[in-house]
Amino acid sequence: MFRPRFASARHALGLALATLATVPLAALADAHAEGERLFRAQCVGCHSIEPGRHLAGPSLHDVFGRPAGSIEEFDYSSAFEQAELVWDRDTLDAFLAGPATFLPGNRMVLWELDPRTRQRIIDYLEYRSLESQDQESQGTP
Repeated sequence: MFRPRFASARHALGLALATLATVPLAALADAHAEGERLFRAQCVGCHSIEPGRHLAGPSLHDVFGRPAGSIEEFDYSSAFEQAELVWDRDTLDAFLAGPATFLPGNRMVLWELDPRTRQRIIDYLEYRSLESQDQESQGTP
């Protein structure tokens, strides 16, 4: 009867765990790349991800946790100026699902995005916000 040696079993277990650990990281990298691609395809014509760089729409740098209509140097519609909401996953998802329905009177020109596209873009924006906050906490520009 064949009995695996302890070292071989431990090696096999380690290999299996390492493989499982890399699958989510690879999936995260793919989702991030897809989110960035979708952001470029759907959003970059009107929005920048750079701080202080506003186009037809405000910069989306550090959008997570930011009150809507709060960038002083951007000319928001009155709907955004009066909105009492903070951007998070739920508010971004609802807004991107139908800007005119979510916040009537805003000037956002966007046709409804499907749920998967919205989630990928939101994932990307959240990642960029967290990355920026991490750099700021470490004193990195």
